[in-house]
Amino acid sequence: DTDSDVGQYPAGGYDPLRPSLLQQVSEQAYLAVFAALESLGYPHLLRVWNYFSAINAETCGMERYLQFNIGRQDAFRKVARPFLTDAPAACALGTHGGGLNVYFLAAKVPPLAIENPRQVSAYFYPDQYGPRTPSFSRAALAPLPGQRWLFISGTASIVGHQTLHAGDVRAQTEETLRNIAILLAQANLAEVSKGTEAWTWAAMQYKVYVRHAADFEAVRAVLDAQLPPAAVRIYVQADVCRDDLLMEIEATGCLPAPTR
Repeated sequence: DTDSDVGQYPAGGYDPLRPSLLQQVSEQAYLAVFAALESLGYPHLLRVWNYFSAINAETCGMERYLQFNIGRQDAFRKVARPFLTDAPAACALGTHGGGLNVYFLAAKVPPLAIENPRQVSAYFYPDQYGPRTPSFSRAALAPLPGQRWLFISGTASIVGHQTLHAGDVRAQTEETLRNIAILLAQANLAEVSKGTEAWTWAAMQYKVYVRHAADFEAVRAVLDAQLPPAAVRIYVQADVCRDDLLMEIEATGCLPAPTR
């Protein structure tokens, strides 16, 4: 349970010697994940989902999402796992209650991290986003037996490292789709020499997180105009990792591996 956190950071902000409860739980959870991966022989994270309550609330003098980022990256560091260029695809969303829940997919072979050239990589964010940067890639390509998987991380209306279109959920949705289009193009570019089937809007399934239920119809209208009618999309009400982001989209796709 991370909801009962009490103030531990000093008034001046982050103190590595006085971690918050959420920071400690996040680090412990990821260390447990890494231990399980090693013991089971599936050492490579492909995709991670992180859910916890009050993600945008400030406790201990710091937003809870930033506390989570500290614990997550500290776990990566402790076991010498790459948390920069080879980080898995991931998302972090706020729930209505409960503690930290971490779900993941792992494999015997590493994924290929994909970045968006119109966005600063999350692990290179400036200090204004906290003492530890988020440890995830914008997308990950995973070659599995007979299959190719593309995991697109939670994607939002961010260009560079800044949120665009604050307060305008329709414009944020349109910007988010532009970012996803670039990630699809980057994934295709990474596989251009392999003669594989291209990643398209129709190849993906989408999960759409909407902060306010009242914005659902506006978000759905934008997606209905952009996505193929048969493309699966699931809508979920959830808080997004920045309080000025009104929505976020993640996507997952599977295509056949090239025949030899």
